[in-house]
Parts: sequence; C-alpha cells; structure tokens
Amino acid sequence: MTRWHVGDGITVHRIDEIALPPETGPWLLPAATPEVAAQTPWLTPEFAGEDGGLRLAVHTFAVEIGGLRVLIDTGIGNHKTRANPAWHDLDTPYLDRLTAAGFAPETVDYVILTHLHADHVGWNTRRAADGSWRPTFPNARYLTSRTEYDYWSRVDMEESRRQMLQDSVAPVREAGLLDLVDVAEGGTEVVPGITLLPTPGHTPGQISVTLRGGGHSAVITGDCVHHPVQLAHPDLCSSVDIDAEQAARTRTRLLAELAGTGTLLLGSHFPPPTAGLVRRDGDAFRLVPAPAGSQATGAAAVGG
Repeated sequence: MTRWHVGDGITVHRIDEIALPPETGPWLLPAATPEVAAQTPWLTPEFAGEDGGLRLAVHTFAVEIGGLRVLIDTGIGNHKTRANPAWHDLDTPYLDRLTAAGFAPETVDYVILTHLHADHVGWNTRRAADGSWRPTFPNARYLTSRTEYDYWSRVDMEESRRQMLQDSVAPVREAGLLDLVDVAEGGTEVVPGITLLPTPGHTPGQISVTLRGGGHSAVITGDCVHHPVQLAHPDLCSSVDIDAEQAARTRTRLLAELAGTGTLLLGSHFPPPTAGLVRRDGDAFRLVPAPAGSQATGAAAVGG
C-alpha cells in the first residue's frame, strides 16, 4: 500500500488503476522527445526509461482527513466505451484496491474532480444489473468547479466526450450528488484542511487540491502538471490543453510557489514514486522524490 502523511492528521493513499502504454508520452506531450528527456538526467529511471520514453500512470488519491474519507479523481472506470484504446473497456481491480485501503465505496464522504476528462471521472459510476450507470459512491458529495461544469455544458464537443459525460457525470448530477463550487482566485476550502486551487489552462476549470494539517501541506496537481519533465520545461504543454499558453503560465506559477518549500507535490499521472519536493534547478525546477511513507515537512505556499 502506497501512502504519505501530511502532519499527524492526514494520510494520502495512491490507488493504482493502470500504467499507461509507452505510446502515451509522444501523444500526450509531443514536445517531450527522447532528446529532451535525455537533457534531464534526474528523470531516469523513475520517470523516464533509458530510451527517453516517458512513464505515465492513472491512479487516484484517497485522503483520510478529520475523520472523513475523500477521493481525489476517479480514474477511467471499468467497461466503458472510450476512443483511447488504452482506456477502452477496462476490467481492473481498482475498487478492490480502494476498499483494501479502507475506502469501501459506501464509506466515501467526498469525491473531488479536478476536471471533467475521461481519465479523471470514470469511476464516478459503475454499471448496474439493468445496464444503467449508477453512482459508485452513493453516500458521497461529488465536487467540481462550476467553471469546469459550465464550460462542458455549453461547448460543442465530439461524440466520445459527450458519451463520457453521459455515462460518468450526468448520472451523478441526476442523483443529486454533484455540487458545483465557485473556486476563488486564492482557493476555496471545501472541508477543513482541503482547499481547491484554480489552476486553469488544461481545461478552463481545472483545479489542484491543497491539503493542510498541523503546519504541513501537500498539493495534488490534477492535470496542471502531467509529468515531471514539465518541471524541467514548464512551457512544455499537453496536446489536449485547451489553452496551452495559460497552462504554461499556471504551471510555472505553481512550481515557483512550491520551490524550496516542504510542500509535497503529488502528480496525478506521475509513475512511482509519484510524490516529491520541488526545487529550483537553474531557470527551471526539478522533483526530489519522496518515497511512500514519508511526511510533508512545511506549510503550503499556495492558495488561501
């Protein structure tokens, strides 16, 4: 079981879903070529292979805080029709792993969605016996940014994205479990110790999540940062960023605020070891890995 501690009162578990195939890197971050990765030796071996290929994963974070069980993002989900072959019709033991960490679906109090992309909302729902999609976490409140929800409600989108919203977001809304949060520029605390921080660019309402307790802190990136190579090259953007220039500005600002602090950075697609501390490295940054079981050591420099 992979987990980290933030102060004495917060435990963060990484709940694995899948490791992404090697072709994901060139598709997702096309400018992060093997030559670019080779210029950053600290990426190897954890975050990139000897051939310069990027390693990426899909996992979620399950947070114990103040007696609450909070899930940050819900991955891809099982038995869902998806355009991306790596995500299509999965059959993984994700829920067994979540339950083994102490988060049986009916015990989850909150689900926080950093944004509404297929690899972050899939386990919002699971298929019922009648073939319909029902909320996986029936006793939880599902939270996301109002800006994010409103954008996808009005934009013209391809059929695959429309299907994702229909099978993984609409059933939660129809069940009365979805809460839309007006996220302030400096962050909005949604439960004691958990603050939603606006980090737009990848999507208009993309948020990161700050955890604070006992003078310690951590930040879960969402897709503000897809891979540690973006610490070395903050202007390196994803092929699916809606506003790449804004995404680069947001990422650079977040990393600058975290650099040199004890705030733990937890990457939503970083492969193991997944977490680390941000340090200045010339004109850019680097990630100093924090192994599972380690503890954040400093107060947050971002948000609220």
